[in-house]
Amino acid sequence: MISCTEFIPAYSEGFKFIESMGGRDELEKFWSELSNSYLKNSLQKLLNDEGLAGCYTYWSHSLNEEAADFTMILDEERGEFSIEMHKCPSKGMLLQMKHMNPHHAYCDHCPALYKPIIEKQGLTYDHEIDGDNASCKIVIKKLEK
Repeated sequence: MISCTEFIPAYSEGFKFIESMGGRDELEKFWSELSNSYLKNSLQKLLNDEGLAGCYTYWSHSLNEEAADFTMILDEERGEFSIEMHKCPSKGMLLQMKHMNPHHAYCDHCPALYKPIIEKQGLTYDHEIDGDNASCKIVIKKLEK
């Protein structure tokens, strides 16, 4: 079976191609379509079923499958979930490749995919991306009442 990491260079090149053909707007439309068609049956369902804990369930599986170096915290008392990605395996792999350069905004696909689903559930999604070091931080919170 092919691992998910073997597709990373193809994703990056695909992002470049789409952007070269239709600009950033087309790339964002592509990411939106991926979010709507792929994440509705996974992340959105977990959020519906488990609330904020669904974030933990979802990313526990996907980040471990990718062998990411991360710290994940679910603090239900504070209504907060966070991921600190110490080393993103996808961007890290792309940065190490000598035969290609990663899409200039490769990391932007994560908030483009996840933020709409999270916000539809009445949660906030904040992120900080350091693509040069293949690291980022995501904080998802329940809205204060």
